[in-house]
Amino acid sequence: MTILVAGATGNVGRHVVAHLVDEGQKVRALSRNPLTASLPGAEVVRGDLADPASLESALEGVTALHLINFSGDYEPLETGADIVALARKAGVKRVTVLRGGDKGTVEHALEASDLEWTFIQPVEFMSGVFDWAGSIRDENVVKAPFAQVGSAMVHDGDIGAVIATVLTSGGHGGRTYTLTGPEALTVPGKVAAISQGLGREVSFVELTEAEARQEWKAQGLPDEVIEFFVVAHGNPPEQAYTVLPTVQELLGRPARGLVEFVEAHKDRFD
Repeated sequence: MTILVAGATGNVGRHVVAHLVDEGQKVRALSRNPLTASLPGAEVVRGDLADPASLESALEGVTALHLINFSGDYEPLETGADIVALARKAGVKRVTVLRGGDKGTVEHALEASDLEWTFIQPVEFMSGVFDWAGSIRDENVVKAPFAQVGSAMVHDGDIGAVIATVLTSGGHGGRTYTLTGPEALTVPGKVAAISQGLGREVSFVELTEAEARQEWKAQGLPDEVIEFFVVAHGNPPEQAYTVLPTVQELLGRPARGLVEFVEAHKDRFD
């Protein structure tokens, strides 16, 4: 079968493509900029989920489809009904959706369809630690608020592997899989794992909420994003720090930890 992967150049999408290619699947990767996509083994095609008309040729011959529920600028997609209608018309049978935030038009359209859909709902991505890469490179320090709040952050590669497994194995229709890593880490715990992965001691300075707000404002983040950060990092739902066995159950191996993730991405911090 031909599998179309949207969001193929993202932190998770690249892993989805790589896993499928390694399995010998025929992979078509959707990108707004195919010339810069760099996805070995995949056929890269131009398309934009925010512009459904651009997807028609990309969907030709596709039987399984991976979607994201947000656009290139991380805004919720408003085109879910059109995308699902095109997928059905093209003969797509199976769809996975990487959920970011609340359920949106993509999920609602799939739930109302006869397609075999599965929603993938990770807690915090381990690639979120890349936000600290600059201060680690420049000062060997992490500055962050809410030190004692835990997160069962999940390896981006494990998310990609789960999506690839669901797309190719079937039997997952109508389910939502919440994915976590192997442990819940506080911010100092994350910094300790980063230190171990890098092989050098990285220090931690806790910011007050007011100081964090000021830093985010200085970075040019809009007020609504800052408010989201305060809630997400300061008062997350229980689901965010509850370790689940989903990755092990679906992949037949333990979820990978933050040390292993950092070891694989040392160049981002040096």
